[in-house]
Amino acid sequence: MANLKVAALCFLAAATFWVLNALNKDNYTTVVDYPIEIIFDPEEYMAVEKLPSRIKIEITGNGWDLLRKYFKINETPFLIEISNPSTKNYILTSEIRRSLAESLAPTGLVSMVTDTIKFQVDKIVTRKIKILPDTTANTLAKNYRLVGNIEVDPDMVNIKGPTSVLQQLEGTLKVPLGEEKINKNFNKILPLEAPNSLRDYLTLDEESVHIRFDVTQMLEGNKRLKIRTVNFPKNVRIDGEVTTIMMSYLIDERQVSELGNYEFEAILNYNNRNRQDSTIAVQVSPKPAFLEKIKFEPEILKLKYD
Repeated sequence: MANLKVAALCFLAAATFWVLNALNKDNYTTVVDYPIEIIFDPEEYMAVEKLPSRIKIEITGNGWDLLRKYFKINETPFLIEISNPSTKNYILTSEIRRSLAESLAPTGLVSMVTDTIKFQVDKIVTRKIKILPDTTANTLAKNYRLVGNIEVDPDMVNIKGPTSVLQQLEGTLKVPLGEEKINKNFNKILPLEAPNSLRDYLTLDEESVHIRFDVTQMLEGNKRLKIRTVNFPKNVRIDGEVTTIMMSYLIDERQVSELGNYEFEAILNYNNRNRQDSTIAVQVSPKPAFLEKIKFEPEILKLKYD
């Protein structure tokens, strides 16, 4: 057992000696991911995608040097300065070969495995953008309507960022109201922020926006109407025993009192009949503009010829 331990220690010592001796030799060759850093004027340009941080190169040299580079020990990135990165989104590694080779000394550069370094850097600009409230189908409660226009102050702001990101906004910035099914007048100062996905790229010159609007309720109503026939020949009549029409509608709550000024009738005009199936549609008279979503029951009547 003792002999096995001695043999193992001898083997370990021999292996260690062999490795150390091998690492001291020159003319080894390997491929490594070498660190790079693309630099440009951050006041004028901004990266809109993650910049490449490594390139593959083939190097030759002392075993110890190659081992450190292979395992990325004490790495110092090679700086690549670009004066106008928005005009071209790549650089050929052949353009940096000489300066990279000098920075690698005493390790030698054999070849550039990566032939192109691609990046996406845009010029930073300032644009005016229109502020809009973010309204959806659920913004207002059922049967509620806007009264007049939505007031937005300020309605235009300056926004700063890379050109391609600004283009995604298409000239407008929508502000969430933070409420749904609104059933009363709205008057709030809301935070002004870029969309979450673009927030790291954009800067606004305003922090808040004032949005206000008034709403009104549309009330549901119905009336039973007498039928008045128009232009009916003597041999034509309504099929069945329908004598009245039920009309349902929506009306602005502020105009309910105006209903008393009207005497409504269900009009059946023979000249407007459907000749193909001998039916006629109901119309109402008068038809004031403040009535919305007017419906009749029944809506279509059948004609009977004697």
